[in-house]
Amino acid sequence: MIVRDANILIRAVMGRRVRELLEQYASPQVQFCAPDAAYVDAEKYFPALLKKRGKPTADVSGSLDYLQILVRPINRDTYDVFEAEARERLRGRDEDDWPVLATALAFTCAIWTEYADFFGTGIGVWTTSRIEIFLKAQAKFSELQED
Repeated sequence: MIVRDANILIRAVMGRRVRELLEQYASPQVQFCAPDAAYVDAEKYFPALLKKRGKPTADVSGSLDYLQILVRPINRDTYDVFEAEARERLRGRDEDDWPVLATALAFTCAIWTEYADFFGTGIGVWTTSRIEIFLKAQAKFSELQED
């Protein structure tokens, strides 16, 4: 499992590469999730980003609905218990990102992000340029366990 932040959710809707990776690797063996707060953030920023790029804003909710099939939203009740620890690890950085780190702590898994704020928090961090290394390894590990 890997946790995604709002930035990657936005890239999945607005770009092609992130969505292709999700569609290629999403499976019972390779699961993607994001805290519900990341979906709220993505929905908040979408209209302005789409307008800035001259794209229609009509289908934002449809795109997010589709994305929730590939990237499971995690309810705050699941990660809330890790808020204090996540904020501590993010102190001096963007502490508003605590739900992403707290979700990673709750599931003991890595984060897929483009933000450097998560580096040095004690959790594995992958960027889009390197994420396929992780995804291939996850898929291969799952195949070996099935054999």
